[in-house]
Amino acid sequence: MRAPELSGRTWLNTGGKQVRLAELRGRIVLLDFWTSGCINCLHVLDELRPLEREFADVLVTIGVHSPKFLHEGEDGAIEAAVRRYGVHHPVLNDPELTTWGQYAVKAWPTLVIVDPEGYVVHVAAGEGHAEALRRVIAELVTTHEAKGTLRRGGSPYVPVEEQPAELSFPSKAVVTTEGRVLVADTAHHSVVEFASDGETVIRRFGSGERGSADGAFDVATFAEPSGLALLPAEVADRAGYHLLVADTAGHLLRGIDLVTGEVSTVAGTGDQWRDGETGGKAREVDLTSPWDVVWWQDRAIVAMAGNHTLSAFDPVDGTVSRFAGTTVEGLRDGVLDEVFFAQTSGLAVQGKRLWLVDAETSALRWIEDGEAHTAVGTDLFSFGHRDGDAEEALLQHPLGVAVLPDGSIAIADTYNGAIRRYDPETRAVSTLAEDFAEPSGLLVTDDSLLVVESAANRLRALPLSGGRQVAGDAHEVRRPSSVLAPGAVELAVVFTPPPGEKLNSARLEISASPPELLAEGGGTGTELTRTIKLADGATEGVLQIVAQAATCDEAAENPVCRVTRQDWGVPVRLDSEGPASLKLILAGVA
Repeated sequence: MRAPELSGRTWLNTGGKQVRLAELRGRIVLLDFWTSGCINCLHVLDELRPLEREFADVLVTIGVHSPKFLHEGEDGAIEAAVRRYGVHHPVLNDPELTTWGQYAVKAWPTLVIVDPEGYVVHVAAGEGHAEALRRVIAELVTTHEAKGTLRRGGSPYVPVEEQPAELSFPSKAVVTTEGRVLVADTAHHSVVEFASDGETVIRRFGSGERGSADGAFDVATFAEPSGLALLPAEVADRAGYHLLVADTAGHLLRGIDLVTGEVSTVAGTGDQWRDGETGGKAREVDLTSPWDVVWWQDRAIVAMAGNHTLSAFDPVDGTVSRFAGTTVEGLRDGVLDEVFFAQTSGLAVQGKRLWLVDAETSALRWIEDGEAHTAVGTDLFSFGHRDGDAEEALLQHPLGVAVLPDGSIAIADTYNGAIRRYDPETRAVSTLAEDFAEPSGLLVTDDSLLVVESAANRLRALPLSGGRQVAGDAHEVRRPSSVLAPGAVELAVVFTPPPGEKLNSARLEISASPPELLAEGGGTGTELTRTIKLADGATEGVLQIVAQAATCDEAAENPVCRVTRQDWGVPVRLDSEGPASLKLILAGVA
């Protein structure tokens, strides 16, 4: 089909100019439908960078920012995200999801390739498509060069001048027994050690370059570090380092010796986990966007935001194991090997209880005695800023959590720009303070709460007293529901292997929220098409669909295989007049 023209509210990285597809005829255009709070979208940004370098003279990448949360649609929030994640291509802010709807997008992230003549030739949802995209683009170059329809050179990208600052989008902080404050300086790819005043820089671990090099504090490199945890003294002595760092974009855990300044890799291969083993020798296990880490019950618990699970890391034995979660994104309580998490981004310990915040379900949850429970939050689509009883209270994409001296729980309610408080005894939620710029981490000191104010590039102290009630509003993700008929529905995931590859294996996992929505057809199978049955008495809900395809090179003597995966949360509304089929594109063109 002819690619619809791009429409939205604001253009970034173009010097304020509007970009039109009609003006890009002769170029290959890659549209990246993303939203800044989606971890899979951040993975795709990394996947696209080599392609942008390889095809720089023929490829124009355009990010279409299609917000899930209200805050993500604000121009200032997108400007911050573009700087935070080093996005070096034009970005269109599409807060009303206009372009999203014109391209019939159903998932974050979705990638669309438009050929030099202005036609959509390939669509891919999810992550893991880099090699497939490379082959499609290379084939288009050959075809359109032969036709004389390929145009090289020129780019609508205009870089934004950066303002230097001591910190750049910091995320988490911890305090040593000597009172020094360690901060993950995320966009500077380093860890900063401050004096107890939180202002005087003592030392910086990391050269500031993005990478994964080990070594002395001034030559080692990190990639968007986030979570920090100090090991108990006896464990640090045996492990050989004191500080554990969740090196998020590097898909690694790093150790820092605070005496010598030496940085070492202690877990992860550097490759992102796609499928297969999640446990074993720490240096042989693939990790996926570790976002936070905390010491609890004689091990480090790692929020593996990239696949919606928690892992356990033993720094003495050097092993990693799956602790909780199934990799399905959602909110489901229960025993730890059956629960659903949604981009867990903050952890805090309160005795036998482990508190956590799930960003994508805007939820505060806890783990105790082998089970997960939810204090605040309902599902993937409901959010807001509302205080009161926990059953009615709402958060918006929280990234941080801390236990206060009185036993209550402080929440960095990131997209509301607020610090919230939950009382486990009364189950009441209140607001301690507002007007923060994306608070992402919390650190309790002797007399205050130290807030890592990420988008303001600073630490900010907040008195522990005070607070008020906010009536607030409830919101829902504005993505339209898919209308389906009750009863039997044919669900098909479209997957076309890229040029030169063949399908080796596939997996399709289907569940629903509420579970009663799905009368038949749930579970895991090896076919990408399945007949499911939606309950006659149901009216609406969410189909949770995880599709995965493994492809291998066709002609190679030693074929390389690749895994593509997407997790859809499809909101559905049942209507007797609705269609009895649902088609989702993993890769190809419907």
